[in-house]
Amino acid sequence: MKLGFVGTGAITEAVITGFMKSRSDIEAIIVSPRSQDIAARLATMFPIVRVGRDNQDVVDSADIVFLAVRPQIAEEVVKALKFREHQQVASFIATVPIESLTSWIGVPVTITRTIPLPFVAELRGATAIYPLNDEIADLFSSLGASVQANDLKQYNLFSAASSLMATYFGLLETSARWLEAEGMPYDQASIYLKGLFGGLCHATDASNEQSFEEMASEFSTNGGLNEQVFAEFKENGGTKALTLALDSVLKRIEQT
Repeated sequence: MKLGFVGTGAITEAVITGFMKSRSDIEAIIVSPRSQDIAARLATMFPIVRVGRDNQDVVDSADIVFLAVRPQIAEEVVKALKFREHQQVASFIATVPIESLTSWIGVPVTITRTIPLPFVAELRGATAIYPLNDEIADLFSSLGASVQANDLKQYNLFSAASSLMATYFGLLETSARWLEAEGMPYDQASIYLKGLFGGLCHATDASNEQSFEEMASEFSTNGGLNEQVFAEFKENGGTKALTLALDSVLKRIEQT
């Protein structure tokens, strides 16, 4: 199997790093030369990675082509390339629908949209995939897990959910700054919160079929502090604000 990456940014680096940890069936990986530092680093770290002469060399050399360019330049980059008929194309470009990619490519290829997240480098997290494609799903399953969307609506919902990352870190930052304001050094607060939330992530992984509501109950004593904080968070509009933000993001996604 030969993989090609048009666009060599942080997500491409994470995906390739994960593949190098989890796959033994990849013969070669060809990456774009544009992001020189990342491309050179990958080629130095992994013997099967080669920096392509240009983007067309990447497409010509690969069985599966991953499109990992910014949405703002996607049309210009993709239209300039010549793909082989029935070539596999996996897109990381969040806001570009399959219909647009099909028009830009101009020959019949198999296009799959994917949402790989940074932690695939550590073989963690789940990658959303649409439409159903077992070959692409198998690839991303080796990077943690893959979740195949049954339809575009479900894929858009996965995309909206992936926008929660900054909010997660924002919650940590708000908590750390509150602790700092109450007299705790910021670095000490950071260490404690990383341990707390890291432990919760581990508990989530081990929860099997438990719902999040059941987990919240398990980690809360009746009438205790955890129950109080979440109750006040809801009463002060926290859950409403989160729901409204997700509604807004989904609307933006569906309008692209």
